[in-house]
Amino acid sequence: MYNLFRNNYFARGFIQKKNRITMELSMNVGFGQLVDLINRLPACQIAKIKNEFSDSDIASKAKAEILDFQRFILEGPVMSEEQYSNFKEQRKQFSLWRTH
Repeated sequence: MYNLFRNNYFARGFIQKKNRITMELSMNVGFGQLVDLINRLPACQIAKIKNEFSDSDIASKAKAEILDFQRFILEGPVMSEEQYSNFKEQRKQFSLWRTH
């Protein structure tokens, strides 16, 4: 069992609701540590974890990440035609300078 107050583990606090006590726990675990912890579980619990993440959930999350990146790119700064012409001319001049 892990000591909750050691290294990467920090207990945020206890909450009491209707004669139940729940605890909120925040953990900072690296990917390698997470894989190691999962590998220590019994096979039936690993199967439960695997079933929890369906291919469609993973695909939708990946699609959302791609859309976020596309939005970032599309909302970025753009050059006007004049700025692009200046850029090409400066690149051409720099290439000439570099080769001589």
